[in-house]
Parts: sequence; C-alpha cells; structure tokens
Amino acid sequence: QVQLVESGGGLVQAGGSLRLSCAASGRTFSSRAMGWFRQYPGKEREFVAAIGWRGGSTYYADSVKGRFTISRDTFKNTVYLQMNALKPEDTAVYYCAAGTFGGTMTGYEYWGQGTQVTVSS
Repeated sequence: QVQLVESGGGLVQAGGSLRLSCAASGRTFSSRAMGWFRQYPGKEREFVAAIGWRGGSTYYADSVKGRFTISRDTFKNTVYLQMNALKPEDTAVYYCAAGTFGGTMTGYEYWGQGTQVTVSS
C-alpha cells in the first residue's frame, strides 16, 4: 500500500516557477515508478511527467518538455516536479501517482489528493 500527499501548489505569475512535492508512505515506494498528471475543470486527467523506480528514466509530455523536471529522492520517499517558465495554460490541479512507468493513467495504482496550481497572466 502506498499513500501519497502532494504539496507546493499555489498562485504564481506567468514566467515564474513552482516546485511540487509528493511525499509517499509505504515500503513499496522505492520499487514503483512515479508520475505527475494534471486535470483542467471538466476535462480528463492528462499526463505531465514520469520517472522510473531507479530515477534513471524520465518521460515528459510535449507541452512541458524543457520547462518541467521530475526527480525523486528515495531516502526521503519524495518525488518532485520543478516547474519553470509557467504559462497560464499550466493552471490545473496536479496529482502525483505511483505505479508502472508510462504516460497512461491506467498504469498507476495509487493517487494523491491533488494540489492546485494557478498561473496568472
């Protein structure tokens, strides 16, 4: 069993930066890939970034490539999403997830409660 708690969301101006954190509990965290997804109001959740269980493999949505960086600290049981050069269209609720490396929701078994990111123009 893995429990995930996101933090770090908030309001930022366009061009600014935020770092999201996802603290995980459970002994299986280190053996699972981690992902970040986001959801716009009335839309389905969409993939943002993923990192393999060893941290050596990463995968990004085209919309965030070059601006966002996913990383993990196994000793702290935490995964991060560093978001730079933020745009108003990045405004969404961001969720972290644990499961199988990839860009589809169905590959992830565990989900956090989400954190709101709002980017003003």
